Amino acid sequence: MIRYSIKFISLICFLWIGFTLCGCSDFEHKQKDEYFIKVGDRTITVADFNKAFEIAKNAYPHNRIKQPDVTREVRLRLIQQMTEEMILLERAKELDITITDSQVEEALRDIKRDYPDNVFQETLLEYAIPYQSWREGLKTRLLIEKVIAQELGDKIEITHDDISKYHEEHFKDDNTSPDVNEVPKDTNNIIIKILRKEKMEKAYVPWIKELKNKYVVEINKKELEKMTGL
Repeated sequence: MIRYSIKFISLICFLWIGFTLCGCSDFEHKQKDEYFIKVGDRTITVADFNKAFEIAKNAYPHNRIKQPDVTREVRLRLIQQMTEEMILLERAKELDITITDSQVEEALRDIKRDYPDNVFQETLLEYAIPYQSWREGLKTRLLIEKVIAQELGDKIEITHDDISKYHEEHFKDDNTSPDVNEVPKDTNNIIIKILRKEKMEKAYVPWIKELKNKYVVEINKKELEKMTGL
């Protein structure tokens, strides 16, 4: 199990946060616990955040996460991630974007292809995460990815000039032509994926900033100060 642990623990943490964001937590618990982040009708309580943080810590080397400055940085990064993803879920609701059970099952098959079944069960048990909760987190993650793809990915254009320029800059020594029509198909596809990802990342920053101005975001300042000193 060791050779799977770091990558898979990161995946567990990633998708558990998705479960926390989906609003599946017990309603009565949310009523009693103090809120930490609110976006629209969605609420992350202090307990929700602390649970996600405790699991997220496992994706970092033990000696580093014990350093106060690293812990603070991880908390701030998690706050930003959860806030942005709550905004994206509000955007999904506004645009009526959904994920079907069949799409979740397909994604599960793709993930499980790389890991033995016992790795899933043992790791989930170790971190006390119910399988159904983890699955809901995956569904939330797929929904967020679908929103980004629809809002950004579908509008990104990769031109012949983009491909030729990238090929010329990064494949100078492979003795192939920078002309896109003469670039091997496999290389061409790799370049397109890289360029699409780069353009989406560049477009994401102003886009999410615009959405942050569109939706009301509330953060509990008292709890924020206790956690980060800000």
